[in-house]
This record gives sequence, C-alpha cells and structure tokens, in this order.
Amino acid sequence: MQVILLERVAKLGQMGDVVDVKPGYARNFLLPQGKALTASDANVASFEAQKAQLEARNLETKKEAEALAEKLGGQQFVVIRSASDGGNLYGSVTPRDVAEVATAEGFSVDKKQVVIILPIKTLGLHDVAVTLHPEVSCGVQVNVARSTEEAELQASGKSIQELAAEEEAAAEFEISELFDEIGAATSDDDEAPAADDEN
Repeated sequence: MQVILLERVAKLGQMGDVVDVKPGYARNFLLPQGKALTASDANVASFEAQKAQLEARNLETKKEAEALAEKLGGQQFVVIRSASDGGNLYGSVTPRDVAEVATAEGFSVDKKQVVIILPIKTLGLHDVAVTLHPEVSCGVQVNVARSTEEAELQASGKSIQELAAEEEAAAEFEISELFDEIGAATSDDDEAPAADDEN
C-alpha cells in the first residue's frame, strides 16, 4: 500500500515521501496517528497545497522539541522499586514509569516517547533515550533504587553490589573481632587456673 508521509518516520522516510508499506501498518499506525495519507491523486494534490503549512508546523514543533531536549538531556530521575538483596527487581521499569517520574519533575514526556532498548530489571543507573520529535531525541539517566538514600549513594558512583560487599566485609570484620575477644577471654580463663595450680 502506498502512503504519503506527513512527517519524518524513522526507518521509513522524510515528510512528503511516497512509500510502500504493509496495509496493516498503514491502517493501524500511520493513518490513525496522522503520520501519513493514502497516496491517491486527490491526497497528493492536497499534500502539495498544504506542504508549506506542514513544513512550518514541523519546524515549529522541532524547535520546541530542541528547547525541551536541551533542558531534559542529561537529567537523572530516581525510580524507587523493591528488589532482592542481589539487586534484581521484582518486575521491571517501563517507559510509563520513566515518563511519570519525568512529568513529576516538570518535564512533559509521554510514555510513547521513552525508548528502553533492554528491559530494566536491576538496581543501578541506566541510560534511556527520549524521542521528543521524529528528528530530535536526547538521553536521560534512570537511577533505580530501593530507597532515596540508596539512590543518592548510587548517584555518587557506588553500585549496589559494591555496597553489599562493603556491608558483608564490615559484618565479617565485626564477627572476627567478636571471636578474637571471645578467644582472648577464653585464654585468660585458661591461664587463671594454671596460676592457681602453682599455689
């Protein structure tokens, strides 16, 4: 099925291109979203008449997207989730979660604009792309933690695994100190009766 693109569509073409697509893709996505028109003679003529207006609107939305990308790019958003001791989440962080956190921080981001390539299923810092316009995207960082304190530690550069290792080492040190004290106390008790035997 041939359609005329009303805006740039990734991996398909630029505004004004007449492209062949599968009928289902056109019916279910391109046409309802207003991204394309069927390539009939009437629609081609209509597009040519509106081309200047469409290009002006596209340029305006692109400038707005670039302004937002400048503010949004490089931001870090904290997502609090429950997780196992090993750092694996019970579930995953979705584009909706990222969009909600970004919107709560004052940025207007829709879940459809958030691109997560690999599912986020572990605690830590994760890079996520946000497509604000077909020609404008930026990167943000998602800090997934069990608490705000943990998020602050992660933001300072420590991973959950490092923190767990430090806690384990501290616990082992306390245990060894405790055994040393018990051992010292036991050896003192052993020496005391020997002194009594001499008398």
